[in-house]
Amino acid sequence: MKGAAASAALAGTRRMWASPLGLPPALQLYSVREFLPKDYEGTLRQLGAMGYRECEAAGFYGHSAKDVKRAMEEAGLRCVSSHHPMADLQGKLDEILEFGTELGLGYLVCSSPMVRHPVEGQSWLASLEGMTLDDWRWNAEQLNRIGGKVHAAGMQFAYHNDFVEFHPFVESVEQDDVVPYDELLKLTDPKLVAMEMDCGWVMIGGKQPEFYLRKYPERYVMLHIKDFNLTGWRPGMEPVSTEMGRGSIDYASIFAAAKEARAPIRHIFVEQEAYPDMPAMEALKVDADWVKGFKR
Repeated sequence: MKGAAASAALAGTRRMWASPLGLPPALQLYSVREFLPKDYEGTLRQLGAMGYRECEAAGFYGHSAKDVKRAMEEAGLRCVSSHHPMADLQGKLDEILEFGTELGLGYLVCSSPMVRHPVEGQSWLASLEGMTLDDWRWNAEQLNRIGGKVHAAGMQFAYHNDFVEFHPFVESVEQDDVVPYDELLKLTDPKLVAMEMDCGWVMIGGKQPEFYLRKYPERYVMLHIKDFNLTGWRPGMEPVSTEMGRGSIDYASIFAAAKEARAPIRHIFVEQEAYPDMPAMEALKVDADWVKGFKR
């Protein structure tokens, strides 16, 4: 009975929104990483005034779970998920779980993988681009282990992709190339590790989000949406960020594929990583308006 009531409530909530898949407008707070340390409460209030109703954290900037919860409520926001790199999940998992439980999060997300044996002084990007297939398989093992603990704490665990997951490896001339992201899907337990697809980075990795949403419809619970101006872009180049609907990514097609998923997408987070065209808050208002006005 409780499950049926929850499903009915979710369906009612979705009908309230004209936004993609009928979900509340949401933002990944990495988008305002330069503002939150200076004015945490004020930044959240600005986002709430734009129409965002949910968010995903990418750090809490020294605030307690109690203070974060209060600031979110005052801004009209609900923090439903938080990002943590694999290195932090390895060394601080108990602390992260305690914080997430107190905050009332539904999801903890591994925001990026790590090499099994880090090299001192190596940059984050260089370490990712230098990952071996064994490193990726080790990460799958860690995701299963961490996912079990997150599940036991009453939250769902998910993995967020960048673009390096789609760079193939050649294991032998007799076999097809191995794509690390496919290995993660194959080697992680769906009961313990869901997927948060970053649609923009899938594109930059050379793949199509629609392909994965249709091939693995039961694995995806959340999406990151961002737009890039890819005119003249080539692999290896830095993609140029722009506001939602002003770039090159066909989100109508992506959302159509997401609607077919057997495990419904629960949250869709806008994420804009750079602001070359206008000030950040103006851009995020453009993004919010695009989400709110999206015609399904």
